[in-house]
Amino acid sequence: MHKNWKGYAFISPWLFGFVVFTAVPFVASVMLSFTQYDILSSPAWVGLDNYQKLFREDPLFWKSLGLTIQYALLAVPLGIVAGVSLALLLNLNLRGMSVYRTLFFLPSIVPVVATSVVFVWVLNPQIGLVNGILARFGITGPAWLQDTRWAFWSLVFMSLWAVGGSMIIYLAGLKDIPGTLYEAALIDGANVWQRTRHITLPMITPVIFFNLVMGIIGSFQYFTQAYVMTQGGPDDSTQFYALYLFTRAWRYLDMGYASAMAWTLFVIVMALTALIFRTHRRWVHYGN
Repeated sequence: MHKNWKGYAFISPWLFGFVVFTAVPFVASVMLSFTQYDILSSPAWVGLDNYQKLFREDPLFWKSLGLTIQYALLAVPLGIVAGVSLALLLNLNLRGMSVYRTLFFLPSIVPVVATSVVFVWVLNPQIGLVNGILARFGITGPAWLQDTRWAFWSLVFMSLWAVGGSMIIYLAGLKDIPGTLYEAALIDGANVWQRTRHITLPMITPVIFFNLVMGIIGSFQYFTQAYVMTQGGPDDSTQFYALYLFTRAWRYLDMGYASAMAWTLFVIVMALTALIFRTHRRWVHYGN
């Protein structure tokens, strides 16, 4: 028991921070979601009014939720395909491969705000790098972030910039595959595609499953890039759910409404995560 108290004493700073900055706000937000609260005055109980307004009277809520779901359906599969493909390439036993792995991983450790600022310049319609390259081929590039047709897609393709983070996880999964499986497949006459399809991909499905869950959760919290690069525009074409929640909370000081939005998001993410966990036994293959 004495040793246990020593352990608790060592982790007490973390426990204090967790209780004060996570647990208490978590519980308080439940109560605030049933109130009208603007920080400057005391919360006023309104019952289910916030949720009724959310689902019945707020078209921007549905638009932001639809955009976020669309982003998740596009960016997460693209990230998985790109990450696995890159890991397969970087798993080849070639000279200098460690250098390439480092180069592809570096973008994932650059701060998101710095990356967003750089991409504001890269996608600038007048002086940006992308339109400059297109102009050399006689192509007039769009306004990208200022065009309602391209702003959303610009952010989707930008998500591939940091695919190196998941690539490292896939690469670790590839290194964990027993070499005897490939040797047996070679003896049986399996070609590269057959070995990839029947050995490599099934054996890294636990890693794909992990990145899928984390990707879905992260995509529904997509905020920083849209906030820095577009502020939700143009014409709310990049008004993602988390950005709209932030706007309601800190621009309009509608904390009760924002809390209702946060708990709605929590339920949606939990439901999607539970759905993925229910289906994973059909396609995730573990070592046994």
